[in-house]
Amino acid sequence: MDSSRIRTPLLALALMLVFGAVVLIMFQILPGPRGKADYLVIGAVATFTTMLALFVVLITTWVKGADVFYRRRKDRSE
Repeated sequence: MDSSRIRTPLLALALMLVFGAVVLIMFQILPGPRGKADYLVIGAVATFTTMLALFVVLITTWVKGADVFYRRRKDRSE
């Protein structure tokens, strides 16, 4: 089987586990009883953390190069 066909579902599973772990951690951190705003905060923090993890994984594995975020200017000292 092709490695990219395995890599994508594995990444999705890992991100779901990250989301679930952050939700469980936030349930332990926020005191009960919880209101609607507390669940909103828990979901927002879990989503942000999951998207950050996805960004880090994509930058470090699939986008390889020294100048991912910036490019050096060409020297115009001619």
